[in-house]
Order: sequence, then C-alpha cells, then structure tokens
Amino acid sequence: MTQTWSPQDEAAMRLALSQAQNAWLIGEVPVGAVIMRAGQVIATGYNRPITTHDPTAHAELVALRHAAQLLENYRLPDCELFVTLEPCAMCAMALLHARFKRVVFGARDAKTGSAGSVVDLFAQAQLNHHTLVQGGLMEDACGQVLRDFFAERRAQKKAERDAMKASLGSSVEPVVIPGLVPGTLPGSSAHACGHDDHIPAGDAMELPHHPDLPL
Repeated sequence: MTQTWSPQDEAAMRLALSQAQNAWLIGEVPVGAVIMRAGQVIATGYNRPITTHDPTAHAELVALRHAAQLLENYRLPDCELFVTLEPCAMCAMALLHARFKRVVFGARDAKTGSAGSVVDLFAQAQLNHHTLVQGGLMEDACGQVLRDFFAERRAQKKAERDAMKASLGSSVEPVVIPGLVPGTLPGSSAHACGHDDHIPAGDAMELPHHPDLPL
C-alpha cells in the first residue's frame, strides 16, 4: 500500500532535513527532528552526542527535551515527531513514554532501526500506549544526506592516511654503514674483497659464525 503524505507532512520533513544539515556542519551524523502540534512547530533538534559528550543526545531526544520544557509536561499526547532517520530503541521508547500521537521518519535504518527494520517497539501489544508510526517520507532525500556525509568522511580519512604515508616516506633516510658496499651484507665476499658481485636471486649465502652468538 502506497503511503500518501500531506503538504504539512512534507514541510515538516524538509525542516527536519535542514536540522540534519546543522548536525553535518558540526561534524555529527546528519539526523534532524521536528516536533509539531496542531500544524505548529513546537521544537527542533539535531544529533549532538559527540559535541555534547552525551550518548543520549540523538535528534529525537534533543527535540523532545525542548518540547517537554516548553509545554511544561513530560507527556506530549497531542504532538507528532518527524525525523530523517528511523528511531533507535532508545528514542523509540522515549517517544512511547512521552505518549506521542504520531512518529514519521524518512530513511530506514537496517542496523538499529526500531520501528520495523530491526525490531518494532511501536508494535508491542504489551505496552500501555500505542503511537502511530509511519516511515518512508522523503526517504531518498533523507538517505542521500547520510550517504553523502559518510562518503565525505571516508574521503577525508583516506586523504589523512595518504598524507601520513607520504610524510613518513619522505622522512625516512637510508642507514649507511661505513665500508659496506651497497647491495652486500657484512662478511660477504663482495664486502671482504671490495668488489660488487651480487648474489643471484635464490642462492644461499653462509654468514660467518660469531663466537658470542649461539649456534
């Protein structure tokens, strides 16, 4: 069944995408969220766990905290949340505890998605509140932001590795042993006789025994 979206739904997700761009600008995974009530924006949020040193600072929870403080209520039964990426288990349970009326997400998360991709916490019949959850709103646009972000990060990491290799390569200087002819080993006939005969590939050479080393 094809999901139909209202112009208000699409406008809310576009705002969530702009919040995801804010996360990108500060080096966070670009996920954005918007909380609506009766067609009005109540709060917005974007990923901030790295910059705030807070593993719970996902976009949904940042927006949820703002909305709860503004409305002075830890329960938000008249609110709807729009988020660019499928909520994880932590965010899904927080939204259920807050009694959200509806949750709409864009891209699906095959690794941690808890609205149907990995598990579906919203569908648990044992829970005493059931939130309507809908996915796939502007899914391509929401997913592209994430793909572009991680492609950029991979390119940056590769550039850093290449620069490190180039730096190490230019700083290493060959060690010169006085009296040693290049291409020979100490104790070889070339070293002893002073000429540059090379040992053919695959041939063995017996090194002189040193009295201080065990046989």
